Amino acid sequence: MNLNNLFERLQDGDRVALARAITLVESARPEDKAMAAALVRSALQLQRASVRIGITGIPGVGKSTLIDALGSQLTAEGHRVAVLAIDPSSARSGGSILGDKTRMERLAADPNAFVRPSPSGGTLGGVARRTREAMLLCEAAGYDRILIETVGVGQNEAAVDQLTDLNLLLMIGGAGDSLQGIKRGIMEAADLIAINKTDGGNEQRNQRAAMDLRLAIALLPPRESGHHPDVLLCSAASGNGIARLAEALEHMAQRDMQSGHRLQRRQAQSRWWMRTAIEEALIDGFHADARIRALLPGMEQRVQQGEISPFDAAHELLRLYGHAD
Repeated sequence: MNLNNLFERLQDGDRVALARAITLVESARPEDKAMAAALVRSALQLQRASVRIGITGIPGVGKSTLIDALGSQLTAEGHRVAVLAIDPSSARSGGSILGDKTRMERLAADPNAFVRPSPSGGTLGGVARRTREAMLLCEAAGYDRILIETVGVGQNEAAVDQLTDLNLLLMIGGAGDSLQGIKRGIMEAADLIAINKTDGGNEQRNQRAAMDLRLAIALLPPRESGHHPDVLLCSAASGNGIARLAEALEHMAQRDMQSGHRLQRRQAQSRWWMRTAIEEALIDGFHADARIRALLPGMEQRVQQGEISPFDAAHELLRLYGHAD
């Protein structure tokens, strides 16, 4: 289908058109870039209201199960929910399982929800390279609550902070001592913390963990909004605490919108993404340069054999690229 037809169907909420549009912006083929850029440009012009929520935490903490429960709660309240689930890519094969839909059974079958797994492609920071563009397309399709599930690689998932209005950090009690609560990195990017799997015999342990976290959080500087993250208890499996979690996120979203903080945050994010786009274009241009492609294998072999240091080799290649005709 052509660009106009695809975008019209996307605006009408056609999930097939949305899936095709996201595939287009994720494509690495040069012939797809112009159409992908036009789609994103059109999506930006719509400026449809939404709340963007990042959900992160260590592997096994129950992110997918919680998103299924939280997303179902939000659709029951009348929202349209899009989930962008980032799956880690293998460092050896480059492949990804993309199995998050199987753990989001309710949302996957919900007509008011859209679930899109995407490979990280080796991108650092817990998100995929084109997550921001995919998010804008979901908003253009009428989804007013965007949930972004990060890879779950640990404390370096700060890139999600450049995508979202709110960040929910998911934890479990007993996974570490109270010092975990004052570590820098992802803790500083959390707007709300939920301790999951609070059921069965875990309730007392999670209540103690919540108390420790609240004490530790008091030692950290507040977020840019001026607030420290609250700590809530929930169980994604049983549904306990999910309604309260959704209510807390909605309250924070309204608070930040009324104070003007959300607008400031999105403006700062746009500047960050401009710099990121420049860096990506420079890297792509470097590897696409015919002279670099011709010289790179030989330079790599010289580095491997110890004839030249990696730093000198990189400097020489960059010097040649910088003096392009």
